[in-house]
Amino acid sequence: MARRATIVGSGPNGLAAAVTLARAGYAVRVVEASDTAGGGIRTLPLTEPGYRHDVCSAVHPAALSSAFFRAFGLDRIDWLVPEASFAHPLDGGRAAMAWRDLERTAAELGDDGRAWRRVVRPLNRHVDAVAEVIGDQLLRIPPHPVTATRFALRMAQLGTVAGQRMLRTFRTEEGAALFTGVVAHANAALPSLAATASALYLLAHAHSTGWALPRGGSDAIASALIADLQAHGGAVDTNHRVANLTTLDWGDAAAGDLLLLDASPRLALTLPDVPDRYARAIRRYRYGPAAAKVDFALDGPVPWTHPEVAAAPTVHVGGARAEIEASENAVAAGRIVDRPYVLVVQPGVLDDSRAPIGHQTLWAYIHVPSGSDLDPTETVTRQVERFAPGFRDRIVASRAMTAAQRQAFNPADVGGDILGGSFTLAQALRRPVLSRTPWRTPLRGVYLASASTPPGPGVHGMPGWLAAQQALRDAGTPVELGDLFE
Repeated sequence: MARRATIVGSGPNGLAAAVTLARAGYAVRVVEASDTAGGGIRTLPLTEPGYRHDVCSAVHPAALSSAFFRAFGLDRIDWLVPEASFAHPLDGGRAAMAWRDLERTAAELGDDGRAWRRVVRPLNRHVDAVAEVIGDQLLRIPPHPVTATRFALRMAQLGTVAGQRMLRTFRTEEGAALFTGVVAHANAALPSLAATASALYLLAHAHSTGWALPRGGSDAIASALIADLQAHGGAVDTNHRVANLTTLDWGDAAAGDLLLLDASPRLALTLPDVPDRYARAIRRYRYGPAAAKVDFALDGPVPWTHPEVAAAPTVHVGGARAEIEASENAVAAGRIVDRPYVLVVQPGVLDDSRAPIGHQTLWAYIHVPSGSDLDPTETVTRQVERFAPGFRDRIVASRAMTAAQRQAFNPADVGGDILGGSFTLAQALRRPVLSRTPWRTPLRGVYLASASTPPGPGVHGMPGWLAAQQALRDAGTPVELGDLFE
């Protein structure tokens, strides 16, 4: 009888683990609480017929450099890569643009062009090295020491108050806002070393492989992974919510069976005989602020005041650097400002399959305190209208998901935290425990495989692949990733 592997959660990491173990010869079963598989990479008709919306993740900067997806086969998905990685509108009809072409971006930034080039060029030229440095756990001798050193120096330069005051890297409103809009992805108090590390990682991709999105929606990724899993004998069991692992028949660890959790690490504590020290460490792991999201069905493109903003699928709405930092710091303190930072995605810029002809969808979220029940619809509408007068009149329908609703929708998003844990430097090292093998639990055959493990959030599949690799190594059957996908 084949050894079995049970995966709880069908997000990108759970599916990456499932595909890996199925190809290694395990009989794999994925259990998913929802009625559709994919976790954060689902695309559903949330508003009106004919409009397809990504339920969580929409744009995937890390996918094209992911070791897992490169081995799996990037060509299995129809990736759309924009010329404009992201845009940042400002008051007065101005905007700053981050083109995939670094030189074009620097030229348009004027007085900040040289600084932007100096920060990004050593990283975007070596994006594969950056992905290797960041794409694993940090408690190790880093590969590519020159790239790692450059990365660390830029973190200190841009992610600390002292570094900002001393060097004043970006001196124009456009340059400062363009950078801060990326830093704010991390949903943390600013300035922040960890948030800056995330921004540098994203910027390296913005000016190299690009910020890609899959045609048809993020569920194209899930569909490709599920098809491969099924081709190798695996199965996905939907409508199966697991709140307590003692109710789950996952096999016999002594016989080589495995249980991998693409879920909150707290779920592991529902198993018997968890050592007290490990349980305390998991309970100390902190979740951060949340996201409150709204999806819009529109009867046409967003009427941005600055026309080039319409070229970017990703738009950072929030005004100048000081305004964005005030917004993020308020959320970290448990408050929400009237004009918050809004992360916007307009997939119809490249993908005409998301809405009826001539229409578009808009995906947007704001950061809110954990567990918030704020409906973000009006707040987001006002902020977008600020830079796109007439936006409100374009709205055909909308659907919001509060932070509290998000946790009910996906228990792994504790309090509505979509990043799998508070984004701090300490928790980058202790994710979720301080260990050179953080995917392994003290329980034989049980592994963590979610964004709460290294390398953290993003649609790259690496936590799932690394957890599966750890499990195979512990079982005495280590397999090279490339060998599995030949």
